[in-house]
Amino acid sequence: MEKFTTLEGVAAPMRIINVDTDRIIPKQYLKTIKRTGLGKGLFSEMRYREDGSENPDFVLNKPAYRNARILVAGDNFGCGSSREHAPWALTDFGIRCVISTSFADIFFNNCAKNGILAIVVSPEDLEKLFEDAERGANATLSVDLAAQTIKGPDGGTLHFDIDPARKESLLNGLDEIGLTLKRAPAIDAYEAKLAARGWA
Repeated sequence: MEKFTTLEGVAAPMRIINVDTDRIIPKQYLKTIKRTGLGKGLFSEMRYREDGSENPDFVLNKPAYRNARILVAGDNFGCGSSREHAPWALTDFGIRCVISTSFADIFFNNCAKNGILAIVVSPEDLEKLFEDAERGANATLSVDLAAQTIKGPDGGTLHFDIDPARKESLLNGLDEIGLTLKRAPAIDAYEAKLAARGWA
């Protein structure tokens, strides 16, 4: 998993509440177990018209936001089904950080397992971030995970909270397998002890 330390990039505003995982990556894209190539399907039902052409009104199709790295989203982002393809699609598109007032629990956990920093802020702070994000090409935010801060284009800084274990995993690029492998020496010692006793 790619480490998350700091991120500076354009933030795209998505003032929509209850964006579910089917909207993030529709069901027709779930036939693969590869984590790559899903960016093209990200928000596809909003990004594309029925004839396959781009919807110019959708935020990620606007020139200023085509290379967005951060998404500022409405309340209850990632609700619906538990599909892990949702964070895969966000990552493949290039989005490494999503900021909202709340997330569905499974989506929130899946983000951390896939190197995406999901940040919960107050409604007041989210409104400030929406205002920053709506500046288009000037909508650059800087996120510092170690300091737990978000800096806006005018230099204003917001602090966010995060579970210490989640923070450590993201900073070190450790998913559940990586965390287990960190304990490999202790696991090996335990198995050797069992073998010595004839229990293995």
